[in-house]
Amino acid sequence: MKNIAIVGCGRIADLHAPGYHGSGGARIYAVCDTNSALLKERQTEWQAEKAYSSYTELLADPALDAVEILTPQLLHEEMVIQAARAGKHIALQKPMTVDLRSADRMLKEVNKAGITFKVTENYVFYPPIVRARALIEEGAIGQPLSLRIRYIGGSGGGWSVPAAAWEWRLKEARAGRGMITFDHGHHLWSTAWYLLGEVEEVQAWMDSLDGLSESPTMVMWRYKKEHCLGMCDIVQADNLDIPSQYYANDEWIEITGSAGILLIRRCTGEVVTGPVLSLFSSRGWQHMDMPSDWALGFQGATHNFIDALHGKADVLLSGEQARSILRFALALRQSANRNRSVFPAELDRSWPLRFRARKRSWPEKRTRWKFWQRESTGAYADQADALTLQLLERFDAVQAGHWKTCIALELTAEDGGPSRVYSLYVENGQARLERELAEHAVLKVTLPAGLWACILLKKRRIETAALSGKLKIQGKAEEGLRLKSIFRI
Repeated sequence: MKNIAIVGCGRIADLHAPGYHGSGGARIYAVCDTNSALLKERQTEWQAEKAYSSYTELLADPALDAVEILTPQLLHEEMVIQAARAGKHIALQKPMTVDLRSADRMLKEVNKAGITFKVTENYVFYPPIVRARALIEEGAIGQPLSLRIRYIGGSGGGWSVPAAAWEWRLKEARAGRGMITFDHGHHLWSTAWYLLGEVEEVQAWMDSLDGLSESPTMVMWRYKKEHCLGMCDIVQADNLDIPSQYYANDEWIEITGSAGILLIRRCTGEVVTGPVLSLFSSRGWQHMDMPSDWALGFQGATHNFIDALHGKADVLLSGEQARSILRFALALRQSANRNRSVFPAELDRSWPLRFRARKRSWPEKRTRWKFWQRESTGAYADQADALTLQLLERFDAVQAGHWKTCIALELTAEDGGPSRVYSLYVENGQARLERELAEHAVLKVTLPAGLWACILLKKRRIETAALSGKLKIQGKAEEGLRLKSIFRI
């Protein structure tokens, strides 16, 4: 059983503490806060053995194993370094700190101490987001192409937030770290990273209706993975009541791929009711209901920390992952201030303009290289026969229904050798493939064997092959559309 101290007993602690109750692996052993009345109240509420108004005295307690730091981010660096030097494991409230140099100093001390260090981010443990990531990894939407997050803030909400909790956030906002894009934004940028990976380039436009909150704001980014983009629009609608048990805001998330769409309909609030997660594919809509209380993400994050303390899991977010999210948040602010796109990696370079110039020229070179590569498909020709025979494994009898057809396929050899021919028969919900060229085929498709192999391997699109003139069609072209759908080509 690990002894944990909650450091900073304010409003957000109400969401962190429940994850320790009944966990079996850790307990709230101590509480620490400079507010004596709040400190006593929390000690009683959480049945903590010890209460400390001094952080230094807390860290000197030999019975203490770890601290969960829930203080404003300006205090994070000093508190993390002290805890690391005292040999205490650390769970740190997001964002990890206020700039990259501070993050590097923290990581240096944490790594030197060899302790467990986690930056707490509840959205990557929110059940609908976790399930969405699993579906993406399973290939439910094919190749991910875009992600869109919509954030809306308003009035109302179910939480009574003390004035002190807003006071430090206002100071942060005046220092250029926005309450939405930096503080709450950490959730959004972590979600974007968790679902689709690292970001290459970001562009942001920020406005403000009240001179304080960044609304409206539009952020767009390009992922490091090819052909994948993201965007987030942020609006603060002060005259709109947002139904929520917590803060008066909500988010919608949409992920689109080459074969489907995922919709996450709510996160913090309850603007949209009904199924929280839906998948649209060629088979239509599949709606999934699951626990979607925002607090569950906090509990999941706490359990991850406990498991990590016992060597049963890796922390999420790690210090390096949290630094990457911080860098993205700083890059989008820089983009808005300079009115240009920013590569987050610029922020780590001594000569950022030189780095940016190289990055700007590389896409053009890469495009020329890709164009040259796309002309060379012959290397895949040897796989064409085996891949064609595997077509029957892709057959979708439900999609085929009562369709009856015969389609001939001729694969030409790029070296001028003999062609390979096949005929595909579909009837009564069944499919068969013959090594012959059926004379009565309603459609004949002719293309190079290597190109056909690339299409079946998802390295080329059949539509592009047709437009380039390398795929020739004779007969009823509409039969080819059904063929593409039923065999998932």
